[in-house]
Amino acid sequence: MRIGAHVRQDSDPIGFGERLGADVIQMFVVDPQGWDKPQPHPRTEEIKSSPIDVVVHSSYQINVASTNNRLRMPSRNAVAQQAQAAADLGAFGLVVHGGHVRSDAEIEAGIVNWRKLFERQQDKGGFAVPILIENTAGGNHAMARHFDSIARLWDAVGDFGAGFCLDTCHAWAGGEELIGVVDRIRAITGRIDLVHLNSSRDDFNSGADRHANFADGTIDPQLLAEVCRTADAPVVLETPAEGVAEDLAYLREHVG
Repeated sequence: MRIGAHVRQDSDPIGFGERLGADVIQMFVVDPQGWDKPQPHPRTEEIKSSPIDVVVHSSYQINVASTNNRLRMPSRNAVAQQAQAAADLGAFGLVVHGGHVRSDAEIEAGIVNWRKLFERQQDKGGFAVPILIENTAGGNHAMARHFDSIARLWDAVGDFGAGFCLDTCHAWAGGEELIGVVDRIRAITGRIDLVHLNSSRDDFNSGADRHANFADGTIDPQLLAEVCRTADAPVVLETPAEGVAEDLAYLREHVG
């Protein structure tokens, strides 16, 4: 089992991982709030040669489901560019949030837009790394908040080899029980490629995406350990930096 954390120091991601004792790290390849094209990382060779596995998280503003051309088109381009940058670092995937539309009437269009992302890239030879779609916490018109929505999305994109990233805080805040969550999502997607193992600052079904350390959150840490134990996938902590070492130690003790 490979366990690690999201990197807060993109200038030296492997150093961060080594100091933490991580088996896997997650990092950005661009400013997560911007639209800049990724540039070669100055530590590319170190990242590629390290025994620490790497996964890349895409920038936050990406929304390939959107019916707004001014958002959807740059989002598609950004996914392709960041997937290539992830491949250049030897990463095993690019995490992309499910996104949202503006009304229930647009949900089917959002699903079609997700399928078009893969169809159009397939004509160009496919993405440079697997695209790992992540469940999200909030929004009434989200593509991947509720598991029934994820099932509809997977009917459209699953045959393109889309991967899945399960975020425990997002599932909890989104109103999905964590007991048996691994089996439930696998029944829909057939796979879990990555786990974001986070507690939540907020109550069940709050719709709020606010991560917490295990000791401070509203999710029973034993439930989180059970997800880690049963998912059979790399695990990344995105919990607050001041407690991430303690969270990692808890998992080492309770999952082994």
